Amino acid sequence: MTFKVKILLVCCLVLAFMFIGNFEAAAQCPMCRMSAETNLQNGGSMGKGLNKGILYMLSLPYLLVGTLGYIWWRNRRKFTSEIIEESFSNN
Repeated sequence: MTFKVKILLVCCLVLAFMFIGNFEAAAQCPMCRMSAETNLQNGGSMGKGLNKGILYMLSLPYLLVGTLGYIWWRNRRKFTSEIIEESFSNN
């Protein structure tokens, strides 16, 4: 198997598990959860927004690290290709 096929297979498996395990994540501390549930029972919508906000804040570090990793990988590829071109041009 080539590297690209392996990456594609892993991505497909991750997506399949995401759709199979379709459940709502509750990312609240007990006190916040109790407050949000009370608000929802009284007709408010604070609980849904609070949970989405917590999940949004949880995803930001992963997005930042992923973006920095991609930039590093792209620049490293450029740097190594320049070194290889220099070594061939010197001969």
